[in-house]
Amino acid sequence: MADGILIIDKAENWTSMDVCAKLRGILHEKRIGHAGTLDPMATGVLPVFVGRATRAVQFAESGRKEYVASLRLGLTTDTQDTTGNTIATAPVTVGAAELCAVLPRFTGEIEQIPPMYSAIKINGQKLYDLARRGVEVERKPRRITIYELELVEQTAPDTFTLRVLCSKGTYIRSLCHDIGAALGCGGCMAALRRTMAADFTLADAVTLDEVQEKGESLLRPTDTLFRAHDAVTLTAQQERRARDGNPVKCGLADGTYRVFAPDGTFLSLSRAQDGTLTAIKNFFGA
Repeated sequence: MADGILIIDKAENWTSMDVCAKLRGILHEKRIGHAGTLDPMATGVLPVFVGRATRAVQFAESGRKEYVASLRLGLTTDTQDTTGNTIATAPVTVGAAELCAVLPRFTGEIEQIPPMYSAIKINGQKLYDLARRGVEVERKPRRITIYELELVEQTAPDTFTLRVLCSKGTYIRSLCHDIGAALGCGGCMAALRRTMAADFTLADAVTLDEVQEKGESLLRPTDTLFRAHDAVTLTAQQERRARDGNPVKCGLADGTYRVFAPDGTFLSLSRAQDGTLTAIKNFFGA
């Protein structure tokens, strides 16, 4: 039974769900899910969870993410990227210096209005479904954090490459749109590549063609998602208690641990407090 994590380098024009559907066919496993949706035009790091590892998706979605984005100035579209319909164009009279001068406004904890072309639901309807019908509704600003934002290079008179390290829920399309507005000429996203998610990078990623060729051998152990936490191995008696759903007495310092059986099987992500180890999420069983 396939069980573990794949870090897929998603290709352009694939949806995140397309990737999961393809992997279900390759690995012959129905339980496959991804963490952190990438738009079809975006490429890069897409963590995919297979089998029992799907229980870990919730832990992968909340971490920091890093992107390299192409900002096109002088063009405003309805989707906030170059795939959309043009709303306005304007001459670009600013350069790298002016762009760098406004980037601090978008660094730190800021408010961002989600784009209409997004999967957010309002009154049970996805925004992109409303947008495709020509309906625009009011969206409440969301608090996000941009940890790092820098200009990497200028690739054309109106096009710039940005590196963004940000929190969950950040829309890079909206960031490009807002930067363009701040510069007075408008802007949108021309390309996007995610370079890090759930602490996995492009160096960890494989393509769907590689998975097609090598299959399950490319699966990473589920516990690698929690590699920042120390590992602890239970005794046989402790393992029996843990598998029965009971807390385990331990001599561990308070904190979060990866918990293993004596034979090396990953059992759970658990929290130790006051000498007792209690499971946060179990990864054994069907």
